[in-house]
Formats: sequence, structure tokens, C-alpha cells
Amino acid sequence: MSKTSVKTTVEWNKVNWRKLERRVYKLQKRIFQASSRGDTKAVRRLQKMLMRSWSGRMLAVRRVTQDNQGKKTAGIDGVKALTPIQRLALVGNLELKKKSKPTRRVWIPKPGTEEKRPLGIPTMYDRATQALVKLALEPEWEARFEPNSYGFRPGRSCHDAIDAIFKAIKCKDKYVLDADIAKCFDKINHKELLRKLNTFPTLKRQIKAWLKSGVMDGKELFPTSEGTPQGGVISPLLANIALHGMEERIKQVAETLPGKKRENRNALSLIRYADDFVILHENITVVQRCKAIIAEWLNGMGLELKPSKTRLVHTLNKYEGQEAGFNFLGFNVRQYPVSKYNTGCNTNGKSLGFKTLITPSKEKVKVHYEQIAGIIEQHKSAPQAALIAHLNPVITGWANYFSTVVSKETYSELDMKVYRKIKSWGKRRHPNKSGKWVANKYWQTIDGDNWVFATPQEGKNPMQLLKHSATEIRRYVKVKGEASPFSLNWKKVNLREF
Repeated sequence: MSKTSVKTTVEWNKVNWRKLERRVYKLQKRIFQASSRGDTKAVRRLQKMLMRSWSGRMLAVRRVTQDNQGKKTAGIDGVKALTPIQRLALVGNLELKKKSKPTRRVWIPKPGTEEKRPLGIPTMYDRATQALVKLALEPEWEARFEPNSYGFRPGRSCHDAIDAIFKAIKCKDKYVLDADIAKCFDKINHKELLRKLNTFPTLKRQIKAWLKSGVMDGKELFPTSEGTPQGGVISPLLANIALHGMEERIKQVAETLPGKKRENRNALSLIRYADDFVILHENITVVQRCKAIIAEWLNGMGLELKPSKTRLVHTLNKYEGQEAGFNFLGFNVRQYPVSKYNTGCNTNGKSLGFKTLITPSKEKVKVHYEQIAGIIEQHKSAPQAALIAHLNPVITGWANYFSTVVSKETYSELDMKVYRKIKSWGKRRHPNKSGKWVANKYWQTIDGDNWVFATPQEGKNPMQLLKHSATEIRRYVKVKGEASPFSLNWKKVNLREF
């Protein structure tokens, strides 16, 4: 479809987005099916059809100019917050030009550390083009990606990775290689990535242009000879493609072990979320061998393990002076010895002698409480309603994230700490009043709870501070290994296993 055929008279807000999404999804599903059966010719034809379609371009522009949280962040061209007319004009101009403007570097702090992470912000045009390319590339690679890869993939989350770890160790204590890839996004070898991508020439040249576009830090231009800039729409997908094959490489190691190949493959697990991964096996020698093999495999992509964040531990016992268990994605995974009356049994009915518990990590609890304390400190003179309005989203978001694991005790401890902090906040505001007077002013009785930090009930739109412990604990149902939103049975079969 030519650029001039775009219906510029159509008002942006009156577009039937549901209809466009259905059209694009049907094409994506066909790409997924063709990729699953190894029909490369059909994959390329359908990808070109999607990227030329008006529906695909409209959705790509909408995602970067309207849906994305970074829609008001400008690249080096200074363009942001487009009007509906400008969006339609951008739809008409989208095409693979095989050229790219440099990205704008922005430094953001890493949570809980003093380090800063570089983000590369592309121009609005490049972001929209990347979103269009991602619509076409993602279903092709979703058909290929390994079952235990969970980061930056549709229909998957970090909770899937945590549940996969639980399933791998719930019946057996194991040794763990807890590893992190050093500067993964910044060090990926472009030549190896493009070779693995193996797409048609026009798209390959466009992706190479994005990778080689350079970065503007202030007024200085730096070349980008390696890595995929964090901040680009397509960067997470390219990073996943670069790391694709790690799990299968480890499974090949399992096949060389004594015993049945199938049982050995199931006993050795690699679970990855973006550039963080763990390898689990009951034999420490096997885990150490896997560490060496993975380090060699990563070297082929220009990557290496980060020594400060790579360690060998055991899920139940101390290993080389290190405490049992490990932290992964903010969760602490550990097994605890218990009596025969509190333990479960394995598939043979034998008592395990331990219990596997996954809890919020101490570091994440500390960071969360410091964030709450900081908000309270910043609102020393603010009205009670303003303080509650700022605290509730922080408490709700954090509690929901950890609501799938053993968190009740942590929630109760946090609620007590928050109560003490707010009590000090109230006393500071009224130094000449008694504790009872302060309690009566700021704490209300709601649904039988006498200690609810809330505005008076008779006031307009009363507000109450939400408690961590009010969040219901619900066990997570993991996504099936090979499941994908682009699968043929999307409407017939639930992605999650019961």
C-alpha cells in the first residue's frame, strides 16, 4: 500500500482499533504457524505484508505515541507528544529506509545501587518503525524461543520464572549457578546477532542501521560498534534473540551424563529472565561444568558472566561458607529442614525432610520500606489525604508483586513499621498533644479494625491507607513451556497449566 493511499481524512479518535488489532493478530498468527512448521518463505512473505499494511502501521504509531509510558520522551529530534494529525502523517511516512538517526543517551539510576544505566532514546520516527518491525518479527521468534525463557516476552512474566524454579526444586534439593551477564545490552556482537537473526536483506539492513546509528551524549556523538541500546522498542527482542540457544546448549550437556537422556534433560534446568539466569542440578560437578560451557557460549556473542553477581550455592545447605538459597528477581528461594510431620513427599512417597519457601528478599523489603519512609519524610507538612494518596500506589504495587509467594509475615512486619513511622509523623505535627489525641485524629475504626490511618468518615471522599496484609495471597499458575499468544489454540486452550 502506497503512502498516498493512507486515509488522512479519518479522524484518529474514531478509528476502530479493535478491528485493526484483529487484522494484525491474524497475520501474526499466520507468521507464528509458518515459523513453527519451518516455512521460511511464507514467514518472509507474511512479514512484508504486515509491515506494508495500514493496520500494522497504525498500531505501531499508536503504541509509541499514545500507549507507551515514554511517549513524551524526545530523541535527538526533540519530537514528542504528537497530535492526532501528526500521528496520521507519521503513519503515512513509515517505511524501511535503511537509515537511522543517533539515539539520545539518558542516564537513569539502578534501583538500590549508586550505579547508573544508560538508555538510548531513538527518534519518534525510529521508535514507530521499530514497533512495526517488532510486530512482524516477534511471532516468528515466539515459535522458536525456548520454553524457560521468560523475560520481555508476551504472555510471560517474572512470576513464571519463579514458579519454574519452584517446580524444579520442590521435590529435590539442588546446587544452583546464580548468574548475571555483564552489560548484556551494551556488549552484544552485532555480526553474530545479525547472523542469528537471518532475515530478509531489507530488514537486515534496517536493523543493522539501528545498531550502528551511534549515540548522542550531550553534544558529543559516540559510535556504537556493539550492543543494542536500552530504550529502543525492539532492543529487548533483539537481546532475547541473541541469548536464544542457551537452554538447549545446557540440555546437550545433560545428554552426555550417565543414564537415560530424557531423565537427564529433565533433571538439569536453565531458567532465564532477560540477562539473569539460574542453572539447577543435584550434582555440583555438573553445575560447574555448565558454568564453563555457558561462559564459552556467551563469549561467541561477545558477552561474559559478571563475576560479582555469579555464584554457586545450594538450596538447602551451606556451600563453601555461603548461606543456603539465592535471590532471583527480588525473591529469595530457599529450602528449610523440617520434621517428618511438616514435610512433603516425593513421587515415590519418600519423605523429603525439607520445605521449599519463596519469600520477598531482604534487600527488596529494605528498599521498599526506605521508599515509604522517604515519602513520609517529604510530606511532613502535607495534609493527611495527600500523604495517603502518595503511599497507596507504592504499597499496592509492591504487595501485588509479591502476592504469589510466602509473604504474609513480611506484610505484617512492614505494616507495623509503617504504623510506627506514621505515628512519629503525627506526633511531630502536634508536639503539644497526647498520643491518644493524635490517634483519635488520624486513625479511624473501619470494618472492625480500630487502627486504620484514614481521613474522617464524615468528610468528603474519605481516604484510607491500604495495608500490605490486606493483599490476598494467591498462588501463581505458570505459563506452559511452549505456549504463546500467537498459538493456533489461543482461544481454545488456556496458556497456563493447572
